[in-house]
Amino acid sequence: MIKSYRGLIASGAQHTIPLHTNDGKTGYKVIKFEVFPGSPGSEHYEATLKIYKLLQSTVNNAVDFSDLTLLGAAYYQDDNAKHYPSSKDVIFDNEVFNQDMYVTYIGTDGATAAMNYYIELEQMNLTEDQALVAIVKNLRNEQ
Repeated sequence: MIKSYRGLIASGAQHTIPLHTNDGKTGYKVIKFEVFPGSPGSEHYEATLKIYKLLQSTVNNAVDFSDLTLLGAAYYQDDNAKHYPSSKDVIFDNEVFNQDMYVTYIGTDGATAAMNYYIELEQMNLTEDQALVAIVKNLRNEQ
């Protein structure tokens, strides 16, 4: 089953997407991560959006692919002048997880306009062993 989540997020903010279950036997995998400006054509954008498995203590534009809690990252640039083309780079992991996820956004280079995000997740049933492995991985990442 495919589930989708979307939102408009302000610069410096973090959204929680509740996915956890009591038994941990429902798993998810990111299959699509899209970003889109909140005011296309009227604002300057330099945006970094990220998806994490853990709540972040700070929201920043540093992207570290060795961070095992990072599920995906998107970088979007645009200018309200027509002669500057927009660009978007999106990378996400195919990891299966069974806990909540967190979306962060920070605008840089003076850009603070809100951004939209759209995330599609593949939902799957996990065996008891798979659920336990996902939970233990999550606990290890918290340390």
